[in-house]
Amino acid sequence: MEFPHAKRMDGFKTLIFSELSAYKHFKISEGAKMIDLSIGSPDLAPPDFIRETIASMSKSHDQYGYTLTGINEFDEAVAEYYSRKHSITLNPIKEVMLSMGSQDALVHIPMVFCNPDDYVLVPDPGYTAYETGISMAEAKAYYMPLREENHFLPDLNAIPPHIADQTSVMILNFPGNPVPVQATASFYEEAVQFAKKHRILIVHDFAYGELYYDEKKPMSFLAAPGAMDVGVETNSLSKSFNMAGCRVGYVAGNAGVIQSICQMKSNLDYGVFKPIQLAAARALIEGDWYTQEARAIYQKRRDAFLTHTRSFGWNIPAPEGGMFVWAPVPANQTSMEFCQLLMDEAHVVVTPGHAFGPTGEGYVRIALVQDADLLIEAAERINKLSLFRSPSLL
Repeated sequence: MEFPHAKRMDGFKTLIFSELSAYKHFKISEGAKMIDLSIGSPDLAPPDFIRETIASMSKSHDQYGYTLTGINEFDEAVAEYYSRKHSITLNPIKEVMLSMGSQDALVHIPMVFCNPDDYVLVPDPGYTAYETGISMAEAKAYYMPLREENHFLPDLNAIPPHIADQTSVMILNFPGNPVPVQATASFYEEAVQFAKKHRILIVHDFAYGELYYDEKKPMSFLAAPGAMDVGVETNSLSKSFNMAGCRVGYVAGNAGVIQSICQMKSNLDYGVFKPIQLAAARALIEGDWYTQEARAIYQKRRDAFLTHTRSFGWNIPAPEGGMFVWAPVPANQTSMEFCQLLMDEAHVVVTPGHAFGPTGEGYVRIALVQDADLLIEAAERINKLSLFRSPSLL
């Protein structure tokens, strides 16, 4: 017996990652040794003190009740982290809330603040979960193209005034996924003024705030003048401390916005396992040494991969942050054609750019989630396809 889906299910399309995974396993069944650089799932483990905290605390019989919200230790750790890392003062009671990773918050926030047919301004290309939340809220996405000629920053002046006036939420993401660039202080200041003019809530996805290169530390959106008046920032310990499976993160910023999200969340879940919250609190307070080590690993991977790709003529811009490379495809191929060729001939899996929005066509996203030697091998496999002109031949 079949049952009809609700119309809202139209917003839950099969993600490209499932299709890539299925084809990868087909190739493996044929004997191919695949290198998967498609999914941004950290391959590194959390530091010992995080795992030991979870293991130790989980043995206590009194750790298994509902936490309902963020425990005091976690909320206070977030506030301390922002004070230490970004010189931002947060009230841990009113301006911080627990979330089950970033995606939990990013999907639910539009449901709190958008009415049907409101616009949500989203980066294009952007993280696929943004549109899921928009669809659930029965709102409409308005794409803000991220183009190289504008340093991959949205052009707020290009947004028609009538669209801006019908907009409830603007989502920003720097350093970005899939476009690994950082925003400037002047852009954030412009975004704050734009939000005030049109009464728009800004939600900044800061999931890659600890993953940056060349010691160029990214700026928190909340550090921009007036940002606390118009917005919040989401973050997760999935990438910064490799706690992806723990599902722990937070929202910080405007107290009224935090209160509204908490009101909705109180009807949806009962919090995060206390030992995980305690481990996350320790990570935020004690983990600076670990994030520094992780950055060094990703820097080594990025530099090794780009050195090899540039040696045979694939000139990929160096990421400024995050765990991805945003690479242009050969001019005579679409993103999907290029991905298919790499899977079939090089046995390398990457993600086509159009999966992240219309402006992503012409690019692929490559995740730096393998060690440097394997990334070099992936580059060498691609080189053997002779798709790019060697610099020596130019």
